Amino acid sequence: MAPSTPTLIGSVRRALVLLEAVAEHGEITAKRLSRETRLPLPTTYHLLRTLVHDGYLRRERGTFRLGPAVPRLSGRGPGPGPALRLAEWLGVLRDELGAPVYYAHLADGEVRVVASAESPEHRAVEEWADFRTSAHAHALGQCLLAQLSPEDRRTYLARRPVVRLTPRTVRDEEGLLRRLAGVRRGAPVLEREEYALGTVCAAVPITVGGVHSAVGFSLPVEERARLDPTAELLRERLERALSTHAFTMLG
Repeated sequence: MAPSTPTLIGSVRRALVLLEAVAEHGEITAKRLSRETRLPLPTTYHLLRTLVHDGYLRRERGTFRLGPAVPRLSGRGPGPGPALRLAEWLGVLRDELGAPVYYAHLADGEVRVVASAESPEHRAVEEWADFRTSAHAHALGQCLLAQLSPEDRRTYLARRPVVRLTPRTVRDEEGLLRRLAGVRRGAPVLEREEYALGTVCAAVPITVGGVHSAVGFSLPVEERARLDPTAELLRERLERALSTHAFTMLG
């Protein structure tokens, strides 16, 4: 009798191929995924819907990105173990801060919002202007840019110039550079209605594995009195988590 070989489940393999392609590109459309993976477009759409439903991908403005369930793929054993993974940690912060929470990092010179945690009571900010091209206007982006050297900031802004999104957005590049130069190391960065009217935000820088990262939250403008104390609470929680290795950040 010929030796048995393991049965390969085609749909699982195809789903993994799609996940790998999304991870490689950061974000990508369904049609491009279909071309690059050589999967029929209807099959691609079917698998993408499933992956989005299960949290492994998220769809934003017609493109697909890795979702909050992806960190679970790197876990050890059936449970979370001693380290809270990214999606779980953001959920903890969301509940403690009473606000939607976001994790972003700089990858290949671009600002990327990797994961977020929201709830029916605390909805995330709608990405009405691409977060990558509007880093100058939102707290996460400003927090990440503040971690760069002055030369690297100018290089970034040469590619992603300052554009006024609201009447409160910083007026020009020099004004932004002056503001970033004044950010104290490790201090929260606050912005008030610079990205979207009706929303105030804050972000706190973190460094894990040499990656420039930030965790932030947003509040409706009616709750702006909470912005400063909540930002300080976030800073304290992140410092404690980093010092005790209580969670694992996945870039």
